[in-house]
Parts: sequence; structure tokens; C-alpha cells
Amino acid sequence: MSESPTAKKQKLFSAAAEEKVNWKKLKAENKEQKKKWKEAKLISQLEKANKAKEEEEKEQQQLKEEQKTNGRLYTVSIALPGSVLDNAQSPELRTYLAGQIARACTVFCVDEVVIFDEQGEDTGTVEGEFKGVGKKGKACVQLARILQYLECPQYLRKVFFPKHPDLQFAGLLNPLDSPHHMRIDDEAEFREGVVVDRPSKAAAGSFVNCGMRKEVKIDKQLQPGLRVTVRMIKNQNTESKVYKGVVVAPHVPRTEAGQYWGYSVRLASCLSAVMTECPFKDGYDLTIGTSEKGSNADLTPLPQFRHMLVVFGGLQGLEASVEADSNLEVTDPSVLFDQYLNTCPGQGSRTIRTEEAILISLSLLRQKIATGFCDQAKQ
Repeated sequence: MSESPTAKKQKLFSAAAEEKVNWKKLKAENKEQKKKWKEAKLISQLEKANKAKEEEEKEQQQLKEEQKTNGRLYTVSIALPGSVLDNAQSPELRTYLAGQIARACTVFCVDEVVIFDEQGEDTGTVEGEFKGVGKKGKACVQLARILQYLECPQYLRKVFFPKHPDLQFAGLLNPLDSPHHMRIDDEAEFREGVVVDRPSKAAAGSFVNCGMRKEVKIDKQLQPGLRVTVRMIKNQNTESKVYKGVVVAPHVPRTEAGQYWGYSVRLASCLSAVMTECPFKDGYDLTIGTSEKGSNADLTPLPQFRHMLVVFGGLQGLEASVEADSNLEVTDPSVLFDQYLNTCPGQGSRTIRTEEAILISLSLLRQKIATGFCDQAKQ
């Protein structure tokens, strides 16, 4: 029996309805699929962002660890009487002797040089006019001025050291060639500079002469004429009119990058003032006196320290310095120090000059210092 037309129509309508319902379902499924895809994409983006953040944090942590590993946290200071210059026979040799001391301090990475008076001149500053380098007198001031001059980078000397009699023969001296004595085109993370008197907007930072072809704009407004240590910003725009940098503390190149960054010079009125006027918060935690009457330095290990001071005597040894210091009631210099060492046992000469003693002592102590801190780092 054949289907009636009405049945056929109903069947067609039913199929169409069923097809319509299927289309709605497909549309809903597609919508749900897109929603899931968007959620998956968002999760993927979040995972990538988190991964990038973790990698950045990891890099920063590695950088901190490298800075901590590469940095040098301890300091080495030496102290000597200015009267050592009186051992020179002429003004030229007097200047050259000061240059030898500066070279020794730089070679062995000395961070502080203290010049104390054992002749009652009571000089506490290098400011002012003096007679200049002569055969006698004002030895502390002259030695301090020459040491400061040599430590200063060449491109800053005209600013901080105008013509002065004490520097009359400074041209005879060998350069220190310290790491912070940069050439004009040297690329370095840190540089020494002087704030220039150049107008700038308020709170926009000052301009610094760092011995480069362009001035450096720093992040702080500072007084012109001030010497500063600048950390150069990486990836500088070579087309910019100025470079960019950030002012840091003078110890940062040493403590973070492990670079030797020159020495500071301090004047002390007597031997006792060397210790009592220490610039470090907790003072020197290891003091060493040098004398031929001391213990054999070859057989004496160094304890761990943060700030070490090595004291050298003058022409008549540390005994003369102790005797000349009215603040000290002792006569035996060995009681003033944590260690009292003979750094050149079995010497062939009756006397060892102070500039020679500095080289000998620092050469001997260098290996002991390096070994001690390497052992501490491994632990």
C-alpha cells in the first residue's frame, strides 16, 4: 500500500525537524569546543608567563650568586709612618719612594693606606699649602698627597689636583695602571667620574665626566665637583647624546664584581689613632705588626677576618713608633697586635727598608689570605 501525501509530508517535516535539532546541537558543540580552546590557550599563555617569570627569577638568582661568589668581602689595610720619606737623599728620590709604595699597594690590592705620624707633627689633612717635597719635614702630608694623586684616574687629576709643590716630580713616577684607570674607549661595568657643573632639570639627575667621549647622566642630583663611582647601564644607545649610569657606593666594584678599585688614604696623628679611628664599623678584626723580632710568618696561619690591618715601622722599627705615642703605656709593640710576625726570617741584610718590607710581607700574606678564603668558600 502506498503512503498518503499527508504521511509523506509529516515524514519530511519530521526529518527536517530532526535535522534542525542536530544543527543546533552541532552549533552548541562548536561553541563549547571554542570555549575549551580559549581556556586551553589562556592556560598555555599563563604557563608560558609563569615559565618566563621563573626563568627571570632564576637568572636574577644566578646573577646574585655570581656577584656573591665573584665579590670580595674582606679588606686589606696597611699602616706606615710618613717618616719613611726621610730616608731618601733628594726630593726626586723622596717622590720616587712614594711611588714605590703606591705600586706595591696596587699590585697586592690594598684597600686602605694609613699614614701615621711618629714625629709629633700632628698633621691630619692634606689640604693647604706646604713647602713642597724637600729633604725633610711634612713627610706625612707629602706621602699622602702623592699616594692620592697616583690612585686618582688620569682624566680626573686636573680636577682634583691643581699644580702643587708636593707633586713637582710626580711625572717621574710609574703609573699604577689600576683597573679603574680606564682608557677613553674601554667598555666596563663601572667607572670613576666627577660631577660636572652642567644645568639639568630638577630631580632629573646630574651629568658626570667619566673620561669617555660623552658625559654620563646619572640617576641622582649631586653637587658639582664630587667624585663618584658609576655603574654603566648595559646596551647603551650609541646615537644618544649622553650615556646613562647609576651612582653606587665605592666598595660595590669590590664587593659585587671582585674588582680591585684602588685604595683610600687616611692620615693618623699617632700609632694608636690608626686603630681608634678605623673607618669600619666594627674596627679591624685582625691586626698584624711586622718586625724582625716577631714570630716566623712562614709557620703562622692567618685566622678568618673581615678587615685586616698590617702595620710597618719606620727607620727605627715599631719600637720607635710606640715610644713616640703618648697615648700608649706599653713599651713592647707585640702586645698591641693580634699577630707579631717576622715576614722575612733569615734576612741577609741588617735592615729591610719599609718599601721593601711592604712588598715582602704582602707577597707572603697574599697566599695565606687566598687559601683561607678559598677554604671558607668550599665550606
